[in-house]
Amino acid sequence: MTITGDVSSVARNFSRRMWVAAIVVAALQTAVLGYMVGERAWGLRSGVEVLLKTAPIDPRDLLRGDYVTLNYDISRIPVSTLVGGAPTENRKNQVLSVRLKKEDDGYWGVVESSFGTLEAKSDTVVLKSLPFDYFSYGDSGPSPQETISVTYGIERYYVPEGEGRDVEDARNHDRVAIAARVSADGEAHIRSLLLDGKSVYEEPLY
Repeated sequence: MTITGDVSSVARNFSRRMWVAAIVVAALQTAVLGYMVGERAWGLRSGVEVLLKTAPIDPRDLLRGDYVTLNYDISRIPVSTLVGGAPTENRKNQVLSVRLKKEDDGYWGVVESSFGTLEAKSDTVVLKSLPFDYFSYGDSGPSPQETISVTYGIERYYVPEGEGRDVEDARNHDRVAIAARVSADGEAHIRSLLLDGKSVYEEPLY
């Protein structure tokens, strides 16, 4: 009887510990999701809005599910805009700071970039790329005509089922633009997708 009682007690204690662990994991997952949603909502509300011109993708990217792949003019950073030069050796997980300024046509373009920090300036925003591996040109450095390809985490946009092909066709004919909000820490969030200058998809805050 004593052995049976001990086994039963151990089983109950183990079961309670499992329940507690499950509750803790669920609470942590909820907290993480809440933080991500809140961070995105804050970025959409408080960030500086910029209008970005999309660029055709060649070869034409196939629609996967219900999202469209987006490419931007600011995805190719001219080496001539680099402040402080480019690294002379290969480096992993590099982040490029890119200063954007509104141009005469209403779109925002690259005016300055750096592998270091860019200080805030009036009438501009600093957008940070996602980490990428940089492959050096050696001591000679890249040509001023070269470009550095980067991504910002806004290269995918979900659309209603069955409408992706039309958006892709418009994208490849230079008819699509993106209104994005850039937060103070340089992170971009898509606010809306524009077709021929008119907003056709708006992102909810939550």
